[in-house]
Amino acid sequence: MSLAGSRVLFSLVFLAGALASWAAFNLQTGGGLESCPLWGAQRLLLLMFGGVNLLAVAQGPGRVGRALYWGLNLILGLLGVITAGRHVLLQNIPSEQLLACLPDMPFMLRQLSWWQALQLTFMGTSDCAEVTWTLLDMSLPEWSLLFFLIMLIFSGYRLLRMARAARRIEALP
Repeated sequence: MSLAGSRVLFSLVFLAGALASWAAFNLQTGGGLESCPLWGAQRLLLLMFGGVNLLAVAQGPGRVGRALYWGLNLILGLLGVITAGRHVLLQNIPSEQLLACLPDMPFMLRQLSWWQALQLTFMGTSDCAEVTWTLLDMSLPEWSLLFFLIMLIFSGYRLLRMARAARRIEALP
């Protein structure tokens, strides 16, 4: 794939991530949606995803760089699927079975180890189980899961295509 073609793909992926981040930010600030720690993690992953792709657009990497960027997208997509998937799962558990609340993330990181804070975040709270917004009968974590799943599949597809192309080049006499 040409350099211009890879920049176009990274630009499109960046725009998708930027649009998702913008929508999430506006729903929280303008829509008055309360944030649970899992939603905060998903927003952070969206920002990281956008940042990786913006960097790829700015750099215009060669073959190895493209593989690295698609690999980073794959990892961020997988982390997003795990985080959003857990959030969707929590929304299907009665809120009485979950913790009432958690301290904010900066406090947890000061008082607990990184691993303990992550475990508490993934345990979820009754705030995470609450569905406060839907579009087409899908909650915000479900939309987030769909976005990350699409990006995971697309990034995996791009990596597979690059691997096949590299094998074809190596097979040439």
